[in-house]
Amino acid sequence: MSDTSFPQTAQRQVIASPLALRAGADEVIRLDQVHKTYHMGDVEVHALRGVSLIVDRGDSVAIMGPSGSGKSTMMNIIGCLDHPTRGKYLLNGLDVSGIPTNELADIRNLHVGFVFQSFNLLSRTSAIENVELPMIYAGVPSAERLRRAREALAIVGLADRENNYPNQLSGGQQQRVAIARALVNNPSLILADEPTGALDSRTSVEVMEIFQRLNLERNMTIVIVTHESDIAQFAGRIIQFRDGRIRRDFRVTRQRIAREVLEQLPPPGDDEEDVGEEEL
Repeated sequence: MSDTSFPQTAQRQVIASPLALRAGADEVIRLDQVHKTYHMGDVEVHALRGVSLIVDRGDSVAIMGPSGSGKSTMMNIIGCLDHPTRGKYLLNGLDVSGIPTNELADIRNLHVGFVFQSFNLLSRTSAIENVELPMIYAGVPSAERLRRAREALAIVGLADRENNYPNQLSGGQQQRVAIARALVNNPSLILADEPTGALDSRTSVEVMEIFQRLNLERNMTIVIVTHESDIAQFAGRIIQFRDGRIRRDFRVTRQRIAREVLEQLPPPGDDEEDVGEEEL
């Protein structure tokens, strides 16, 4: 699938926006002293405490940390699901820190592709129709939606499963559909929240192989939130959170290569391939 298969509307809007601030041309994410405070009755909960971070285009990042460390709050802000209480967040040079919620939804649909642990597929909708959903919201014509959805499913190895419903697919196949759905609007950023949390070991590596391939071959920026250290090692950079702050931010010196790991694992059983046929 060539880079011309997806429109570059999102990037053009960022460049033309009057809200755009000076930033490095290769910066996808820039956070400057970001704070997030929640009020629970009379109690203030400081989820983020002055976080500053830059992620360049084509970077592959794993965000880690224990429960309550701030990593989920960070994901929500990076994914334009929430606003910082203080500080600035620039996405492709656009300051989205104070953009109204309704406008933020449009930016999110065009600029960020989401992959979740629970897949978040519509159960009564086929694989290809699930993949088409972001393009419907973006106003893409039906013929173009179909073409791009088929190409995205081919990228994740599901060209022969486009008419299957989620209950006719294994967990790994459902996550592949979710990845295809995240790709179709050609986002600036793929944001994956515990994408392997519901998968077995081999399927987890297969999912990470897709992310690595997208990163290396398409120069896509990948940010993965995970609590699994072995999964984090597939990224090129690891950021560790604790108590609302970044405690470590380092490059992985011996990055795991998913394709090589798969070659060393026992061959897969027949279960995944038989799921669709048994339930049809």
